[in-house]
Amino acid sequence: MDSVSKSNIDKNFGKILRDFRIKNNLTQEQLAEKLGISLKYISRIENGNNGVKTQTLIDCMNILGISPNTIYAPFITNNEVLKTITLFEKFSSLSDEKKDFINSMMDLLQNLS
Repeated sequence: MDSVSKSNIDKNFGKILRDFRIKNNLTQEQLAEKLGISLKYISRIENGNNGVKTQTLIDCMNILGISPNTIYAPFITNNEVLKTITLFEKFSSLSDEKKDFINSMMDLLQNLS
């Protein structure tokens, strides 16, 4: 199994954070305020120069709508986990109406077992 460096994870998360911040129409300053952290810290995270504390990571995910799969999928090599991530991504792209339908079908299938 290949080792994943903390630096690679930090750089990947920094890019994701920047992309989702922009997608949510937030400046670095606005995001820093929402997270209760400094603008300098946001900048260092986005540039991949700084890791992120667990609570800050969770807060970023909640505020910006980032799923754990988005953050960690590039580092996953287990095929079963990758299948689950792919399924989740397909599900996530559906309308709420279609998600409700799929969810109902899954409930039905589980009850058949």
